[in-house]
Amino acid sequence: MNKAIDNLLGGRQGAFGLLVLAALILLVFPLTLDIFRLTMVGKYLTYAFVAVGLVLCWGYGGILSLGQGIFFGLGGYCMAMFLKLEASDPESTRIQSTPGIPDFMDWNQLTELPWLWQPFHSFGFTLVAVIAVPVLLAFIIGLAMFKRRVGDVYFSIVTQAIAAILTILIIGQQGLTGGVNGITDLKTLLGWDIRSDSAKVVLYFVNAALLFTCILLARFVLASKLGRLLVAMRDKEERVRFSGYDVASFKIFVFCLAAAFSAVGGALFALQVGFMSPSFVGIVPSIEMVIFAAVGGRLSLLGAVYGALLVNFGKTYFSESFPELWLYLMGGLFIVVVLYFPNGVAGLWKSHGQRLVARLKRQPVGAVAAPAETSPAKPVPLETAP
Repeated sequence: MNKAIDNLLGGRQGAFGLLVLAALILLVFPLTLDIFRLTMVGKYLTYAFVAVGLVLCWGYGGILSLGQGIFFGLGGYCMAMFLKLEASDPESTRIQSTPGIPDFMDWNQLTELPWLWQPFHSFGFTLVAVIAVPVLLAFIIGLAMFKRRVGDVYFSIVTQAIAAILTILIIGQQGLTGGVNGITDLKTLLGWDIRSDSAKVVLYFVNAALLFTCILLARFVLASKLGRLLVAMRDKEERVRFSGYDVASFKIFVFCLAAAFSAVGGALFALQVGFMSPSFVGIVPSIEMVIFAAVGGRLSLLGAVYGALLVNFGKTYFSESFPELWLYLMGGLFIVVVLYFPNGVAGLWKSHGQRLVARLKRQPVGAVAAPAETSPAKPVPLETAP
């Protein structure tokens, strides 16, 4: 039992890293940031769900998906549909031509609620749909691709194409989806005003709790036999296949799990930000989500969270301080990370930070540092544990 818990936490170092991240998210940010900035951090953490999923399917499984915005958007739209129906009761929409339906449907001259929207009157159905709809689509994509041994760059291109198709479909079906504006003006959740400051604080902590749950679930997967098989498939897929394992089924599973994580993030985004639009579904946001994992470290679950926070903090700071140059500054940040820190923030810590901490532990307080060795130091290998 103790060994299982130790594997789940990632050993002593993994538990320490999880504790530091928890202290940062649950204590430092809430105590030092105002409600506006705290809500922004909550939005950044919804992207971290996608980054954690990408560590599983890309970092360990070798499956580079450039369409994770698909699942983020589908989860967000499912939640937004429920919230929009709750905000569109006959009393609130009495000035419309057809009261009781969302405003954008009335603008598009719909006279009744479409059948696709009917089940989303139920909150229980919505919670199931948030996970089931993206996972079902991921299963269909994975079944079609992996069973035919389509992988590497071809799989990435296919996921990009699906993201583009879904964006066009959402924009084109304006009467059903709100078009380019998306689903906006979300007010309450089961009668609870999600726009109030107290609600935003509660949703922030719910977001954090679900994020840590996903991290622990991902660590459980990586600590199991499946985790070792994922690494083996990434490095020597044919050898794993010749050993008798169904490689396609393992790939489908981890791809669906990453889709589920992304969908949870999308649903929480709709709750905290108050809208969902096709701008979070297409190619550009999907590539940005890959960048979150790359900056944090595609072999580190905790690094993925730091990557999402760092990149989005950078976007906010640069756009506020240098509105004419922020895109160039963000591009420069990505180039520096790729060239000089290919393993991201987590790789930088493992290659330099841990060595520095070990050196400080060995040196007594007040002692004079010994001269450097003249012989070259043995390189420290990058650990692949999450």
